[in-house]
Amino acid sequence: MVDTTTAKWRKSSRSGNQGNCVEVADNLLDVVAVRDSKDPDGPVLVFTPTSWAAFTEGLHRETP
Repeated sequence: MVDTTTAKWRKSSRSGNQGNCVEVADNLLDVVAVRDSKDPDGPVLVFTPTSWAAFTEGLHRETP
């Protein structure tokens, strides 16, 4: 279990104001945490920084 009490959550600049977005905390030691913005007390997905970087790089390659 990862302690996210010190997480600094942020939303994507592309998420707009529709409320259907994820929040990311990349200030934690050795992990990147992701959660549903509509359920901030709900479950959190945790990724290694390497895995998160690979995921976001893949998104950038697919986005025109």
